[in-house]
Amino acid sequence: MKLSDLNPDDIRDLVKIKGYSLVSNQILEEGLPIRFMYREEPLDEEDSGWRFLSGREDQEYLDDSDNSKFIGVNTMANMDQSIIPYLGKELGSELEKKDDGSGFETLSE
Repeated sequence: MKLSDLNPDDIRDLVKIKGYSLVSNQILEEGLPIRFMYREEPLDEEDSGWRFLSGREDQEYLDDSDNSKFIGVNTMANMDQSIIPYLGKELGSELEKKDDGSGFETLSE
């Protein structure tokens, strides 16, 4: 699902965590699924620290700030509800989607 496919009127409050996340345009604009998610030290009070990637980004892509956007965590949960059970994880958590798509597995905490 692309961000443009999400009707703003259909967005529901799905998560308690507030703030924004940094999301790859490969997810938002190309509709690739979230394959990696990690939580780092927030940039400011409104930043949740969550980062969502497709797994196809190389370092050059990631280094270009035009290739990602700040999106509310709740909006991301509405785009992909499979992330919801993991959003309570601590700073430093890194997760990868399981090959069978049944959820995420922890790479580190």
